[in-house]
Amino acid sequence: MLKQRVVTALVLLLILLPALFYRSAVPFCGVALVLVAAAAWEWARLNGYGPVASVLSGLFCVLMCALTWWLGWLDQSLALLWMLAGAAWVLVGAWVLRSGVSAWSGHSPAVRLISGLVGLWLAWLAVAQARVIGINFLLSILVLVWVADIFAYFAGRAFGGRFSRSKLAPSISPGKSWEGVWGGMAGVLVLVFAWRWVDQAWRADVVSLYSHIGRQSGWLLLVAAVFMAAMSVVGDLFESLVKRSAGVKDSSGLLPGHGGVLDRVDGLLPTLPLAMMLYSVLGPR
Repeated sequence: MLKQRVVTALVLLLILLPALFYRSAVPFCGVALVLVAAAAWEWARLNGYGPVASVLSGLFCVLMCALTWWLGWLDQSLALLWMLAGAAWVLVGAWVLRSGVSAWSGHSPAVRLISGLVGLWLAWLAVAQARVIGINFLLSILVLVWVADIFAYFAGRAFGGRFSRSKLAPSISPGKSWEGVWGGMAGVLVLVFAWRWVDQAWRADVVSLYSHIGRQSGWLLLVAAVFMAAMSVVGDLFESLVKRSAGVKDSSGLLPGHGGVLDRVDGLLPTLPLAMMLYSVLGPR
């Protein structure tokens, strides 16, 4: 299993890193499009659709992304869209997690499918726009989710159950603890302020999300960091709820040793649109 994880990770890095650091945003947006198509295929399968309908769902998601790319949306601010997307993730995410697994299963397959495809389209549009803004900006969002996940894992392993008797969401993901959440947030806070300091010290031409928010207020940056870390947990739990509803451990076996694409990007689904919302509301530099 470990060998599979390492090999898969190396292959992904060999594809993603050259696309990410290429002088144009086009290769990275194209790779992201392929990943979103795979995630849409997984989403359809998780919600009860057969092989043909799942493939068509992936193609439809690609068409939505390609259309907005062709229309030039990657270069537009889209502030209203990002505010609506951010509000939807906060409200709908909280409602779904509160309702639980059985309530999700009770919704019609069409509603579940469409909500997922819209969420994946928004995630692709957000990550593509972030790459257009700059590599430093995009990485500051991606690394936040990765750090939150890594610190949560180790904090949960080391301190889980020592300070809080209740689990985070026992009916959705029994292994997750409040200590893990707090550890993830602590790691994110260190990352955010360290990254902002490096931006200032190196006078980066393209600011990170943290420097962009920090220009307004250090307190606003603190609140935004905690909020985004919390929403990455919401994305993780949301996908866990869907998988539990489907009765599966992984979203698919597309990434040997890692599960599926959705298993790797679940925390990014809410944080990417929220990051673009913050960037748009505070005004481009």
